[in-house]
Amino acid sequence: MSVTVFIQSRNGAKRWQPGKRWLLLPALLIAAGIGIYEHNEQQLHQQQVNVDGEKAARQEQQKELVELKNATASQLSMLATHVARMQAKLTRLEALGQQVAQTNKLDDQFDFSDEVGVGGLSDIGANIEIEQLLADMDSLVSRIDKNNVQLSLLETVSSNLHIDKERYISGRPITKGWLSSHFGFRNDPFNGRRAFHKGIDFAGKDGSEVVSTGGGVVTWAGPRFGYGELVEIDHGNGLRTRYGHNKALLVHVGDVVAKGEDIAVMGSTGRSTGPHVHYEVLRDGKQIDPKTFVYRKAG
Repeated sequence: MSVTVFIQSRNGAKRWQPGKRWLLLPALLIAAGIGIYEHNEQQLHQQQVNVDGEKAARQEQQKELVELKNATASQLSMLATHVARMQAKLTRLEALGQQVAQTNKLDDQFDFSDEVGVGGLSDIGANIEIEQLLADMDSLVSRIDKNNVQLSLLETVSSNLHIDKERYISGRPITKGWLSSHFGFRNDPFNGRRAFHKGIDFAGKDGSEVVSTGGGVVTWAGPRFGYGELVEIDHGNGLRTRYGHNKALLVHVGDVVAKGEDIAVMGSTGRSTGPHVHYEVLRDGKQIDPKTFVYRKAG
């Protein structure tokens, strides 16, 4: 295929026949224009994508900031409520400590109403709430530390005041029953021979309560030859008590028992003729007559 171009001039018409290169020039120009257009379109599209991405990122950041602000406000509210509850509980604790001190006539030595001083400068705005909460928490920590020390001392003093009364041995080891055998020489119930009885027997109904005659630590709880099921309690100062022939035991070795606490169930185990409790009092490992302790006034 060939193209002929006629050019009109004053000297007449001239004939020009362009080569193949001239015929390809328009196609190249058109292709270059299309390429430039598509390139610009891609750049515009990419810029629009970047703008949309940045906008979405800003919106997400704004959403996270709002959520963080709400969460912070909620946490501050919860923290303030928690501090208020701690203050209320500590106030009750202080009132209880003051009452205990007054009961033991020690209120002149232990003052639970004294407040711990706090202070310091505060800025205006939102910082006031945070700093106030921190100040309240510091105050609570100081009050708790102070009251813990005072309560520990009060507990020690109170324990010393009551420990002698609690360890004071007195009364009968039963709630219901009667004295059936005294301390000292008697005729043995099994062979009729003269024998020394190292305790006092209290007879009663099978299954009735056996109680501790003083506070102390259980040093034996189990079967023992002649005693059957035996409980032994150390009361300190070289004094121990024994409760024998029980049907069942309610304590274990190492238990701390209070005066009047149920420690066993009356029975007839061991060397026994019927339901009763064999009660002994030992001083420095030697049995003594329990009668003095049974009939002594409660401490």
